[in-house]
Amino acid sequence: MPTLFTRIINRELPATIVYEDEHVVAFKDIAPVAPVHIVIVPRTEIKGLSALPDDGDHRHILNAAKTIAEQLGLTGGYRLVINEGRDGGQSVDHLHAHLLGGRKMTWPPG
Repeated sequence: MPTLFTRIINRELPATIVYEDEHVVAFKDIAPVAPVHIVIVPRTEIKGLSALPDDGDHRHILNAAKTIAEQLGLTGGYRLVINEGRDGGQSVDHLHAHLLGGRKMTWPPG
């Protein structure tokens, strides 16, 4: 069964898409924790970091994050978060990164 993110990629579910290319799709998070909260998802369905193949679309997440941050004017900085597994806070079993910005980030994150 396709993940929630695959269904967004396939336009079966609505989302506010802010960026896409042949490797990734990025959209606004429906429950943002920062003024800018974008989810970046590889088109290939990969369960998470622990299931990464050696090659594939996931390699383009960082490049997409940089491009999106530039497009959104996050010149003061931003945070990129990838959760792995339930204990790590991963709620959808499809590799994804959260691009957070638009405010000063604190440490530790959580």
